[in-house]
Amino acid sequence: MVPSDGINPDAPMPPSWVTQAIRGGIVIPAHPLALDPDGNFDQRSQRALTRYYHAAGAGGLAVGVHTTQFHIRAPQHNLLRPVLSLAAETARELDAASDRQTVLIAGICGPTDQAVLEAELARDLGYHIGLLSLAALPDASDDQLIRHCQAVARRIPIFGFYLQPAVGGRILSLDFWRRLAGLPNLVGIKISPFDRYKTLDVVRAVAEARRGNDVALYTGNDDTIVIDLLTDYEIRMNGYAKRLQIVGGLLGHWACWTQKAVELLQTCKSARQSDQMQRGLLTLAAQVTDCNAALFDAAGGFAGCIAGIQEVLFRQGLLRSPRCLDPDERLSPGQREEIDRVYNAYPHLTDDEFVTRNLDAWLR
Repeated sequence: MVPSDGINPDAPMPPSWVTQAIRGGIVIPAHPLALDPDGNFDQRSQRALTRYYHAAGAGGLAVGVHTTQFHIRAPQHNLLRPVLSLAAETARELDAASDRQTVLIAGICGPTDQAVLEAELARDLGYHIGLLSLAALPDASDDQLIRHCQAVARRIPIFGFYLQPAVGGRILSLDFWRRLAGLPNLVGIKISPFDRYKTLDVVRAVAEARRGNDVALYTGNDDTIVIDLLTDYEIRMNGYAKRLQIVGGLLGHWACWTQKAVELLQTCKSARQSDQMQRGLLTLAAQVTDCNAALFDAAGGFAGCIAGIQEVLFRQGLLRSPRCLDPDERLSPGQREEIDRVYNAYPHLTDDEFVTRNLDAWLR
C-alpha cells in the first residue's frame, strides 16, 4: 500500500523479529533515569534497571521517553546519547547471554530538525523504532504533523504516541491518526490520552486505514491498563467489520513492579484466548488503577508521575536516590502516604521479593 501522502516507499523497516514481537504483544517498560544522591548520572544503577527489566521478562525497552525525563536533552545535562547508548549496550549483552532479543525503542522529541537528529542517533545506536512525541508542535496543523512524522520515518521505523495533555501532550484528530496509519513503517501506536473517546479515535483510525493487521496497538493509558488489554474493539464501516485488540503495553507504570506486569499481560492474553471473562479480572483492573493513582499522582494532576516511579524503585534498592533532574519534580504532598497505602493494600501487585533476590547481581 502506497499512502496518499507520498512518503518514500523505501522507508526503513524493522527486522522481521521486531515486527513479530510487537504484533504479538509484549511488556515495554518506559525506562527511568538513575541519579546518585548528588544528582549525577548513576551508570551502575542505570544498568541495574535494564537488567531488572530483562530478568522480569520485558520484551522491549523504551528509552529517552517521558519517564526517562525529557530534561536529559538539556545542554546542561547532555545525557540523551549516554542514556540511549548504555541501555542498548546493556540489553544487547543480556540478549547475547540468554539467547533472547529485546526490542529497543527510543523516544523522539522536539521540532522536526531536532527529531530527525534524534532519530538518526537512535538508529546509529541500534534502536529498532522511534516513539514519536508531538508535544513540541502544539499548534501544528494535521498537514504539518504528517510532514514531521514523514521526515522522522525516513530515518527510523516509528511508533505513534498519543500523550495525554495533562503532562504535555496535545489533542490529535481522527483524521491525523488515519493518515499516520498510512505510513508503511508505522509499527505501532502507544495510546495514552487517558481518555476513552480519544482511545477509540486511534482504534477507529487504524481500522479505517485498513492497517489493523500491520499496526500494533499498545496501551499507554496507565489509568486503565487491564481494561485496555481485555477489550475487543469491533469497528464497522460500509458493511465491513474489523476487530482489533490492544496487544501489549508501553507504560511508565510498568517501569516498576515489572515482573508482575509480565504476569498481568499473560493473564490478559489467556483470558482473551479463552474468550471467558472472569469477574476477578475486573477487580484486578480496579486494583491496578488504584496503584497507578498513587504512583502517578492523580490527586495532584500527575505532577508527581515520574517521582512516584522513582520512589518505588528507590525503596526497592534499584536506585540510590529518587531525585529527578528537575529539582521541582518531586512527590506531591500526600503522595508518599498514598504509595504506602497501595503497597499495603495490594502486595500481590508488587515484586519486591523478586528484586531482593536478584538485586546484588543486577548491581554488580
